[in-house]
Amino acid sequence: MTFKLEGRVIFLATNNIHKFNEARLLLNEYKISVGMLRIKSLEIQSENLEDIARASVVDAFQKCRLPVIVEDAGLFIDILKGFPGPYAAYVYKTIGNRGLLRLMRGFADRKAEFRSVIAYESSTCEQPVCFGGEAAGQIVREERRGAGDSGFGFDPVFRPLDSDKTFAEMDLVEKNGYSHRADALRKFARWYRKLSKPSKWRS
Repeated sequence: MTFKLEGRVIFLATNNIHKFNEARLLLNEYKISVGMLRIKSLEIQSENLEDIARASVVDAFQKCRLPVIVEDAGLFIDILKGFPGPYAAYVYKTIGNRGLLRLMRGFADRKAEFRSVIAYESSTCEQPVCFGGEAAGQIVREERRGAGDSGFGFDPVFRPLDSDKTFAEMDLVEKNGYSHRADALRKFARWYRKLSKPSKWRS
C-alpha cells in the first residue's frame, strides 16, 4: 500500500504564530502543506530537548489523531554553562532579553547556540521520529530589531555566524537561511518526502 505525499497536509501543534509562519514558508519549498493546530500539548521538564519534543508530540497526536509535528528549542550560552538551555521560553517570560543581557554584562565570550528538535507522529509511525537543528552564533550587547514585528523570544539578542544581523533584523526568508528551526525542518522535510509507504498502522 502506497500513498502520495505531494499536497499532503501535516499539522504543527503550537500557539506561536511566528513559529508557524517560519515552518509554513520553509515546508512550502518541499510542497508540504502545514496547518496550525492550537492545542496545549504536554511539556515535560527535562535537560534533553528530544525527550521534551517526543513527549509533546505523543500527547498532541493522542489529542488530535492527525499527522503532527511539534518543535522544542533552547538557547545554550557557553559562558553561562549552557543556560538557559531547554528552559529558554521560561527564562524569556521571566527576565526577557534585558535580563539575559544583564547576566552577560562584562563577559567578552559571547558564544551561544540555538538548538531545535522537530518531532513527528502519525498513525503510520510506530514511534515519534525526531530531527535536530543547530545555529551557532553570539549574544550581541544590546537588543537589535528590524522594521515591523520581526523575530520573537531571544531573536533580538542572537546573531548567527556569518551574518551581521540578529534573527530579529532578518525577514523570514533570510532567517530560514540560518536558523536552528529551519535546519531541523529541512531534515524532517527531506525524510518525509522520501516516504513511499506507511509502516504499521495504529488506530
